[in-house]
Amino acid sequence: MTPLQSLATHARMTALIAGMALCLQAGAATTVNKYEPTAQLGGSTLQLNGKGTRVRLVFKAYDLGLYTTKHVTTPAELLALPGPKRLQFVALRDLPGTDLGRLFLRGMSDNATPAQLTRHALSTTRLIDIFSGKPKLVTGDTFAMDFIPGKGTQFYIQGQPQGEPVGDDEFFTMVLRIWFGDSPADTQLRDALLDGGKN
Repeated sequence: MTPLQSLATHARMTALIAGMALCLQAGAATTVNKYEPTAQLGGSTLQLNGKGTRVRLVFKAYDLGLYTTKHVTTPAELLALPGPKRLQFVALRDLPGTDLGRLFLRGMSDNATPAQLTRHALSTTRLIDIFSGKPKLVTGDTFAMDFIPGKGTQFYIQGQPQGEPVGDDEFFTMVLRIWFGDSPADTQLRDALLDGGKN
């Protein structure tokens, strides 16, 4: 290969990598599904803080909307914010329940201490069981996680509550850290969820 051919090949590879990066960035910022600007939870009105799309490799997995009592722009603000919160998901492709459960567990493990994981083992097991117990979520299916202080975290699939609420404030913070911890599942999705819902 001549120096000129080598330079051309390098330029093509650089353009390809840049193009892929732009595609992934755009994927995290654009949702397929519409999210309402407000939601009611535990007697409080929540506002859509942001929405984005989870991209794994080049595939869009799910849309996610974050609802809070007041607008936050950083993970620290969100994790310190008291009051109810909602994570609202819409599947964008078929998602095996066991895969979802495993990914949630890995996300929590990546962002929590061993002591926290031990303290909330029962609640974490419940989260995994809910999704692992469903063969798969198909494109368009919805699932959600609602936190109400004093009651815990309520899980929903297709709008139907999955058992009773579990855990406490610390447990829901562990759930939030899947997307907003030091090792988030997707940094572009995290940023989209903190952008004020403008995407």
